[in-house]
Amino acid sequence: MSIVIPQWSPPTVPVEGTEAQFPVRRIYCVGRNYAEHAREMGGNPEREPPFFFMKPADAIVTDGRMTYPSKTADLQHEIELVVALSHGGRDIPVADALDCVFGYAVGLDMTRRDIQGELKAKGRSWEMGKAFDQSAPISSLVPASRIGHPQRGAITLAVNSQPRQHGDLSDMIWPVADIIANLSGYVTLQPGDLIFTGTPAGVGKVERGDRLDGAVEGVGELSVRIVG
Repeated sequence: MSIVIPQWSPPTVPVEGTEAQFPVRRIYCVGRNYAEHAREMGGNPEREPPFFFMKPADAIVTDGRMTYPSKTADLQHEIELVVALSHGGRDIPVADALDCVFGYAVGLDMTRRDIQGELKAKGRSWEMGKAFDQSAPISSLVPASRIGHPQRGAITLAVNSQPRQHGDLSDMIWPVADIIANLSGYVTLQPGDLIFTGTPAGVGKVERGDRLDGAVEGVGELSVRIVG
C-alpha cells in the first residue's frame, strides 16, 4: 500500500512512572456533568441524558504550555477528570464499563467562550468554540490498576494561585461507568479513546501569561502556562 502524503504518528500521553506512551485515537467530552456548572451556564441541573462533543486527538497538550488561540477575547478554563480506554465496544453495559478503562488523568477543556456563545445564539454547532488547537491540556495517565476507579475526591483549579474551581468527583451527575455505557450507544468506542468527564462550577477567563494549576485527588496534578 502506498501513502500519498507523509504519514503522521498518533498523539500520545505519557503513562506516569514509566517510559510508556498511550496513543490517543479520539477525544470525547461530556457537557454539563456537574449540577452547579449546569446552573452557572444557564442549563438544567437535573439528571437528563448526557450530551457529548469532540475535540481532535492532536488538541492534547502534554508539555505544560498552551498558546493563546486566535479569534477569541474570552478563553476560559474547565478542569476535568479524564478517562483513557484500553478496550471499547458498542452498547456496553454499565456493569462492564469500568473494565474498558486503562487509567485516569487530569485535563483542561479550554473553551473560546465568546465564539461558543455566538454560535449557540445562532443555533449553530459550537465546535469551533471547543475543538481548536491545543484545547486539551492533559497530565500523565495513571493506570487504574494502580489507583482503582476514583468515585470521590476533590477536583480543583487555581489561576495564578487564586482558587477558581472546586468540586468533588461524587458531584458528577453521570459517573464514569454511566458515561461510557451511554456514549457507547452512539458510537463504537475504541482503545485509545479519551473521555473528558465534565467540569465543576467556577469556570472563568484566562489571559496570556497566566498559570493554571489543577488537581484531581487520587489521580494527579496539571500545571499549564498560557503563552502568547
